[in-house]
Amino acid sequence: MKTEKIYSAGIDIGTSTTKMVVSSFLLKNVAGLTQVPRIEIIEKTILHQSPIIKTPFINKEVIDMAKIEQFIFQQYKQANIAPADIATGAIIITGESATKQNASEVVHAIADTAGNFLVATAGPDLEGIIAAKGAGTVQQSKNSAKVIANIDIGGGTANIAVMQFGEVIGTCTLHIGGRLIEFHHGVVQSISSPINRLMEKWANPLSVGDVAGDVRVTQCIEEMVETLAMTLRGQLQDERHPLLLGHLPSWDKPIDAIMFSGGVAACIYENDCSERQYDDIGEKLAKMLLQHEQLQSFLWLKPEETSRATVTGAGTQTTEISGATIQVNADILPLKNVPVITCHMDTPLKKFDQVVEAAVARADTLFSIQENRALFALYFSQLPYLSFQDVHQLCEAILQQLATRSSKEIPIIIVMQSDYAKVIGQTIQALHRTVPIICIDQIKVETGDYIDIGEVLPSGVVPVVVKTLAFHSK
Repeated sequence: MKTEKIYSAGIDIGTSTTKMVVSSFLLKNVAGLTQVPRIEIIEKTILHQSPIIKTPFINKEVIDMAKIEQFIFQQYKQANIAPADIATGAIIITGESATKQNASEVVHAIADTAGNFLVATAGPDLEGIIAAKGAGTVQQSKNSAKVIANIDIGGGTANIAVMQFGEVIGTCTLHIGGRLIEFHHGVVQSISSPINRLMEKWANPLSVGDVAGDVRVTQCIEEMVETLAMTLRGQLQDERHPLLLGHLPSWDKPIDAIMFSGGVAACIYENDCSERQYDDIGEKLAKMLLQHEQLQSFLWLKPEETSRATVTGAGTQTTEISGATIQVNADILPLKNVPVITCHMDTPLKKFDQVVEAAVARADTLFSIQENRALFALYFSQLPYLSFQDVHQLCEAILQQLATRSSKEIPIIIVMQSDYAKVIGQTIQALHRTVPIICIDQIKVETGDYIDIGEVLPSGVVPVVVKTLAFHSK
């Protein structure tokens, strides 16, 4: 194999804006001639960046899917790429847009019609991680021992991803964004639900119709910025805080440096809000972040991308490549939204049957609905050295638990980090010729993750996206 090119697309449907990128990936076997093949992405090239458009809504609660689809197909035409050429990529619906009535319907409908997308998600944790990748924070942290927080602030949310040595060590999402208070002709036109909850204890809260210059607008922004500073300092401990979306901060190390991305970040670093042509608090929020004394105590780093960080990450940073020594029934693929259950194999006596049985029982408890068996992937972690006899024993244990319940709709899916996929997959098929099997390696996942597995590429590998899948509410 010399090289192989595949195409990827990223689409970000945000509170304020919608944007898209089309990219190409160059794949190559980087292993030596006598070694097990190892296919990697050696080059990522952005072929087309769309203009940034205002996210279209039919009303306050419904996204205009038809206009978004029209925009997407226009971008494909300008990029000279057909939707059918897209092998991977991500549709991310972010911020307040993810709370709309038809949010799930929009991303899944687009995923089905606009290309072979492997991920369509609205999980705020994943948004933060993808933005951190697109902004270049993950790459910067690989070369530093510093704990770096990327704060992606758009129209509705601030998605925080904290990393060290290139690994994500925690996330948190806050209701902080430019469009949480909007104006029209110098008066307050709308106030979002989280801001109304924030003001519940105020004696005289801000209301629609108040003047845009009202001191209470500034007070709201100050509370947002102070909440962000508390979060970054490890002082946010109230699970019911009105500006907290989801869980409390999940990192346990003090933060050394911060980096901002998102639409508000363009105002912070470039003093340029030209791409935020909205009558809202975005510009004031950026200025207050810059002036906040406690935020200034962190080391400030500059991102590679600001407004386009999430869409760049979605288009270029979500895909991993499986090992080349895999065993798959190609007609089953692609598979989307497959939950993962970890099967720890650090048993000293190699009691594989007990370990596999326990993992399958746990998966049934977590994922099955009543008597309907659910599709899931078994991830074998801490796998010891396996002799031929060990491989045979492990495969018999897998078949004992899964063979009778498997079908084309519910294949046996095995994921592992080490290069055992082909030998395990082939052994399973030798023992049971008709069982549908997907067995891939060189992928690291854990319980709670979901995976999407794409179609087999000419090089024999499959693109894989590891994600956390969750739509959130207001």
